[in-house]
Amino acid sequence: MSATMEQRAAKVCARFVINHPVRWIALLGLCAAYIQGSVMKLFDFNGAIAEMEHFGLTPAAPIAATIIFFELACSAMVLSGFWRWIGALALAGFTLMATFIALRFWEMPSGMPRMMATNSFFEHLGLAGAFVLVAWYDLHRWKNGAKEDWS
Repeated sequence: MSATMEQRAAKVCARFVINHPVRWIALLGLCAAYIQGSVMKLFDFNGAIAEMEHFGLTPAAPIAATIIFFELACSAMVLSGFWRWIGALALAGFTLMATFIALRFWEMPSGMPRMMATNSFFEHLGLAGAFVLVAWYDLHRWKNGAKEDWS
């Protein structure tokens, strides 16, 4: 593709993609699993405790409560733009940690469950990478003097 053709295509796409509602919806999509998971844990706190116990995390109730608060608070930071980069990096780190705890596909026997865990593991790596990109973009704009919010 020639540079001018690429530039024209980028200009057309930019009209639709680079605007505040699209960015906010994309950030909402990025945070959706954390918001949904936390809300579900709130409505079924005993299930949240059982999930912590399943992964060997004790004391289960305080850990479940902390995770609910953490996921909701960090998602709110990403969506609101209030220290977005910190919320994004925190969710990236949390995602990596949870992925290595919950999706240990290398310990599973061959078969469909292992294949599903492997796919989910790498999807979560991509999710963590997306949060790092959100933080990178936020910090890059701050470093270059564009301190206004981009949400």
